[in-house]
Amino acid sequence: MGESGQSTLLHDGFLLLGFALVFVLLFRRLGLGATLGYLLAGAVVGPHVLGLVGDAQEKLGIAELGITLLLFVVGLELSPARLWQMRRDILGVGLVQVVAAGLAVAGIIAVFTKFTVAAAFALGLPLALSSTAQVLPMLQSSGRLKTPFGERAFAILLFQDLSIIPMITIIAALSRNPADAGGPPGWLLALYTIGAIAGLIAAGRFLLRPLFRLIGSLGEREMFIVAALFTVIAAAALMEALGLSTALGAFVAGVVLADSPYRHELEADVEPFRSILLGLFFLSVGMMLDLSAIAERPLFVGAMALTLIVVKTLVILLIGLAMRMTWRSALALGLLLSQGGEFGFVLFAQAQSAWLIAPEVASLFGAIVTLSMATTPFLMMATKRLRAEPVRKAEVREGPHADRSAESGEAANALVIGYGRFGQTVAQMLMANNIPVTLIDFDIEMIDVAQQFGAKVYFGDGTRLDLLRQAGAADAEAILFCMDGDQLTAGMVHEIHQAFPNAALYVRAYDRRSVVALKGAPVNAIVREVLESAVVMARRALEDMGVSGEVIRRAETRFRTHDQDRLAAQLITGDPQAARDQIITRPERPE
Repeated sequence: MGESGQSTLLHDGFLLLGFALVFVLLFRRLGLGATLGYLLAGAVVGPHVLGLVGDAQEKLGIAELGITLLLFVVGLELSPARLWQMRRDILGVGLVQVVAAGLAVAGIIAVFTKFTVAAAFALGLPLALSSTAQVLPMLQSSGRLKTPFGERAFAILLFQDLSIIPMITIIAALSRNPADAGGPPGWLLALYTIGAIAGLIAAGRFLLRPLFRLIGSLGEREMFIVAALFTVIAAAALMEALGLSTALGAFVAGVVLADSPYRHELEADVEPFRSILLGLFFLSVGMMLDLSAIAERPLFVGAMALTLIVVKTLVILLIGLAMRMTWRSALALGLLLSQGGEFGFVLFAQAQSAWLIAPEVASLFGAIVTLSMATTPFLMMATKRLRAEPVRKAEVREGPHADRSAESGEAANALVIGYGRFGQTVAQMLMANNIPVTLIDFDIEMIDVAQQFGAKVYFGDGTRLDLLRQAGAADAEAILFCMDGDQLTAGMVHEIHQAFPNAALYVRAYDRRSVVALKGAPVNAIVREVLESAVVMARRALEDMGVSGEVIRRAETRFRTHDQDRLAAQLITGDPQAARDQIITRPERPE
């Protein structure tokens, strides 16, 4: 890259990130969400308003990696077994939504505009797709992605991604461009898809898992990041080479690794890149918003965007009611998926190259998609009260209890960090009480041994905030740090408590010096790792020596009192030598 090119890159990056920072902070403050802030920032800084940054198409190509990384992260959260359980929603609800919405919008375009039937199909079918890049972050931020509502929304989005392949085939079949005659037929694209998915599954099982295990055993965290990005980009590149959806390839790669011990570590490592590139994607979409096209035909753009939103909301509402959802949940699902999607831009470009629509039409309908995306945050806010399920006056909503059955799905969640001797005992006690536990450890050998005994332990550094967040710490009722040694500092505990204020924190301390070092930390309990076991051993020895139970209890009480007084003095002074006189160094002389 020459000096001029580097200067342009720095200049564009400075302006894009600066405008994004201002607009996203403003829109977050107003409760409108980050997506709308990115879109408006891109529109303002782009060629159609201030003209400070150009070449939106090139930046969009790079930013589409954000969608790819997003689908990889979503795939990591869905094990193959869970995906199989969702097959009814994916193949049933998703199929009906795409077909019904696509035909309805295409019919409206054919009847009420001067476009040909072929052009109407080339425009209407892509508008049936919703914005994965917009909807999934909204579900994640609201904590609804793993709920039945979120999973149904995701099932529809996943089928929409799969439907890109037949839509490309339909547009190719309708093409008027002689150059498209030599393109691959639809049945061949379907075979490519099946073969690529099978290849990704095999690569995940026999190449990626051994690779991540090797990297984990070496303790090289930066290599984990490199390997994670390589996995995503390699899967996407394979699909792109076959003319398929890059996002689908990344999703399959994520699903293959979803039940591996490295899931949470991969999520945490990929998350920063996903967030930045997804933001750049929406900036690029905003830059591509042709305001002149809207200015020339404002009524058509507005009416078409409104029609799109109403038709898709109505179709999904009816599907939801047929699936026995409440009308409020079905309406919420319809509004959430009412916008056009980012893959519409890809399919409009395909239709343009097929000579089905003119370039200005592709730009016009791109503006319609962008406008519909911009309305989603407003629609969700405006209908919040309408969509909220009413609570009966006599109804008393029970809070979560730790003693509920884990099978109900309502039991308290707990994270156990460190699955050595100490952590195993803690985890088994919790699970014996039907509390679902997520286990995390950084020791590859320990993970392998635990797996032999049927325990699922995830790989990662459980002191990292991003990894804890990916593991569900925001929803957990307890986080128990059971690692060996002095790996936690008071500052780290403060940060964890600030990030997850609803979780009770419990810390295993190596010795009393570790307890003093954690002075002032917001923990519910600090447990010295050998204190209780040493007391139990002493009690057993006294019993075997014939000492009565009452005398043993008095001796234990005396020891604990001296120990607590000494520890209190050490906490106050910070001096390990404080209250040395409380150490019992010789037997009491009988009076």
